[in-house]
Amino acid sequence: MASKRKVGEAKLEKEELDLFVDAPPDDDDDEDEEDGDTSDSEESVYSGLEEEPSSSEEEQEEDDDSSDNGDDGTEETPDIPGPTTDDTTGSAGTSSMERLDNRPQPDEYEFDSSDEEDIRNTVGNIPMEWYNDYPHIGYNLDGKKIMKPAKGDELDEFLNKMDNPDYWRTVKDKTTGEDVKLTDEELDIIQQIQKGKYPEKAYNPYEPYIDFFTHEKMIHPVTNRPRDKRSFIPSLVEKEKVSKLVHAIKMGWIKPRKARDDEPKYYDIWENDNQYSPDKRYQTHIPAPKLKLPGHEESYNPPPEYLPSEEEILAWNQADPEDRRQAFLSRKYDALRKVPAYAGFVKERFERCLDLYLCPRQRKMRANVTAEDLIPKLPKPRDLQPFPTTLSVVYEGHTDVVRCISVEPTGQWLVSGSDDEMLRFWEVATGRCRKVLQLGGRVRSVAWCPNTAVCLVAAVVDSTVIIINPSLGDKLVYHSTDNLLNTYEAPESLETKLPVEWSAAEGRDYDMGIRLRISHPKIIRQVTWHGKGDYFAVVMPDGGSMSVLIHQLTKRRSQNPFRKSKGLVQCVLFHPIRPFLFVATQRYVRVYNLLKQELTKKLMANCKWVSSMAVHPGGDNLIIGSYDSRLSWFDMDLSTKPYQTLRHHKRALRQVCYHKKYPLFASASDDGTVVISHGMVYSDLLQNPLIVPVKILRGHKVTQNLGALDCQFHPTQPWIFSSGADTTVRLYT
Repeated sequence: MASKRKVGEAKLEKEELDLFVDAPPDDDDDEDEEDGDTSDSEESVYSGLEEEPSSSEEEQEEDDDSSDNGDDGTEETPDIPGPTTDDTTGSAGTSSMERLDNRPQPDEYEFDSSDEEDIRNTVGNIPMEWYNDYPHIGYNLDGKKIMKPAKGDELDEFLNKMDNPDYWRTVKDKTTGEDVKLTDEELDIIQQIQKGKYPEKAYNPYEPYIDFFTHEKMIHPVTNRPRDKRSFIPSLVEKEKVSKLVHAIKMGWIKPRKARDDEPKYYDIWENDNQYSPDKRYQTHIPAPKLKLPGHEESYNPPPEYLPSEEEILAWNQADPEDRRQAFLSRKYDALRKVPAYAGFVKERFERCLDLYLCPRQRKMRANVTAEDLIPKLPKPRDLQPFPTTLSVVYEGHTDVVRCISVEPTGQWLVSGSDDEMLRFWEVATGRCRKVLQLGGRVRSVAWCPNTAVCLVAAVVDSTVIIINPSLGDKLVYHSTDNLLNTYEAPESLETKLPVEWSAAEGRDYDMGIRLRISHPKIIRQVTWHGKGDYFAVVMPDGGSMSVLIHQLTKRRSQNPFRKSKGLVQCVLFHPIRPFLFVATQRYVRVYNLLKQELTKKLMANCKWVSSMAVHPGGDNLIIGSYDSRLSWFDMDLSTKPYQTLRHHKRALRQVCYHKKYPLFASASDDGTVVISHGMVYSDLLQNPLIVPVKILRGHKVTQNLGALDCQFHPTQPWIFSSGADTTVRLYT
């Protein structure tokens, strides 16, 4: 019985080893494990292969012992769980199941069962060229160096190539430096990849597609989610889209597709290629121009008049090939067989081939337009009268260049300033000089106050603005002007940060008519009045941040509207109606709102250097004169770019001006001419202004490359005053 028990236990252990290769050993097998090798080598106890012969030997030894001991049945039973009945099969199966239930479960994470390679070199994914100068090639899992295998020379490599039949399937492992022989499976994979196929031959890329969502209606839904609320309520977005489509269809923007015409189309193969049919949507082929047909000059026996003379032959030989009328000379032969080969035949054929495939050809629709249709239809000048045409009065008296003039608001008086340091007051009707003031410096600008209730003139002498009461006209007016100026009381604390000094005239200056002097730090170029006559502005181009200053006459105070300069300021103007200030730099005109203290608009002058500007009495249009002989008209409601640019002058423009009542504007230039133009601005915003040049006034002589320097219209009559470098002031009526 003991031998049978041992045989059953040996069989049970063998079955357990076959079934559970990775299972840990049982407590009953400790003695066997002590005798054997328990390392994780290739000959492991878990392989289940080396235990069979030992078990069979033990069985034989146990049988011998049992036979030697006899059959008395008095042997000791070992303390080992095993079968207690004769039915070895059933009892052993029952006890084995109990043992399996009591065995500890194997750890599935103890060994890495993935298909990753056994990377013995632990240096990581780095360039192996870094180890070229070292005897080792990396480190193993224990941290020891992996030495490079012995490497032979080229002769050894050649002998290995000749002798080794597996040389062609041997590759070198970069991480260990060893030669690896590729298996047949790996070679098949490489061949599959080289052929552009899938690496695994058994892979089928054309597996039958399982359509989970079929067109057939299924009994059970794919998802049993309840329907959304939006599926019951009409969509507002879709309603808006549909309404837009309906509107587009009603307006004719969306048209239905044309039905396809399946009828066969027939083409006229005898159609002329040069015939153009406008109904064709696409012109696919444009034929090349045909060569000129040969004439009498190409004949081998031309008429006598086609044969060149000796002079014509000599001229033909001396002329350049591109200047010759024809590329050959006509000659006469008795018979066609005597005609030699044409020397330029190959060259002409080659150039013809180049023309056929290199020269682009396009069809141009030629418009039948006559020259009269291209000329704009402008009204005749006599239909645009009145405008000044005739020189009426010449005001003489200055001895140097007359740079500036200004007209009194009623049109009775005229003031002119010159480089001879004189300021002269003229009576317009008679041409008499009523008053002369010696200001002690070059008069650069002069402006008559537009307020008819006062009689004041602002004149610029170098860096000083002089306020003058000429005492002309109505006595009540100029006496009330003096009373207005004398009522000024200086405030107790006057804090001015600007280097501007106001000083009242006394003594001889007061008797001359000078009332105030306003001193500035830089040379002043221009002075201009506000429409109400209380404010006036001055321009100092070299003043930097103080290029533009605004003065108030009644309170005798000054202010700087700008913190920093946007450029070299040329001139400024007040808007005739609105609280706007126009500031012209070299290339731009900026419009500022004085109440909001912000930039309203920036106009691009489209010229190199602005010289002057003028604002239309309506306030919506502006003209700019420039030193590059251009006059630009701006419609400020239309665009920031010029509406129209006029180039009627040959030299630089010095001054431009508008008439206050008539649709006229003028420009004075260094070429000695004054151009009068008709500029009608309509109240209808959809109609563009009508600009027509009507008259060129000549009279000023060009002196020292200077012509007409200033021009001003009469406030009530269609007359114009002009001053020039010839020391005269002229009136055209």
